[in-house]
Amino acid sequence: MSTSYLRYLHTAQDVLKQIEATQTEAIARVSEMCAETIGADGLVYLFGSGHSRMAVEEMFPRYGSFPGFFPIVELAVTYHNQVVGCNGQRQALFLENISGYAEVILRNFTFGPHDCMIVFSNSGTNILPIEMAMGFKAQGLPVIAVGSIAHSRSSTSKHPSGKRLFEIADLTIDNCNPPGDAVVEIPNLAYPVGPTSSIGTLTIVNAIKCQVAELLTARAKPPVVLTGAHFLGPEESAKQIERAYDDYKARVHGS
Repeated sequence: MSTSYLRYLHTAQDVLKQIEATQTEAIARVSEMCAETIGADGLVYLFGSGHSRMAVEEMFPRYGSFPGFFPIVELAVTYHNQVVGCNGQRQALFLENISGYAEVILRNFTFGPHDCMIVFSNSGTNILPIEMAMGFKAQGLPVIAVGSIAHSRSSTSKHPSGKRLFEIADLTIDNCNPPGDAVVEIPNLAYPVGPTSSIGTLTIVNAIKCQVAELLTARAKPPVVLTGAHFLGPEESAKQIERAYDDYKARVHGS
């Protein structure tokens, strides 16, 4: 019997090893930027279209996360339940490459002087995430990108400027994903299967989250962590969740 599952597991582990070997300095720098933003009562805006919405929601809100991060998730380009028909993938793929869409999204927010943004895009070539980064930078605020440098370098930008996301961002964390994303070739199957971009990107997200929590706590500004009943029991957990939601509401007031 073939062991394609083992090949996938080994490749996924290799991606994580590459991140540890090459990206720890970038992760530390981004964590410091986020801690400075949150510590100054600013917001770390998060954006991702397509499957990159997973990275946004992995950062906040979920157990083990905390306020200070502001997820921007547009259902028109992230709603994957309907593959065809209303809210289908054809429409989402189309909208990801419409120039001007990002400007419309960004007009909904009032950004502060301490804010920063993380844009997630594995390819870094679609117009929407590129223009989200451009629009945020145009306000004099820093932008961080998380994606595959190898994939981006081997691809052509769809933006009229010809620039890819990593060429716009102030700082980029490489998820160390190989070009094409899918990593396992099956005999007699025309195309590879098994993407690894989510594994690398979500690992980076949680590494940042943990480091930011450490930095804030060391600065006497411990975050209000969304914590489940396993640690606190159901009653106290419910209170802690409400505290986290209230803290989030206070932080985003006026945004």
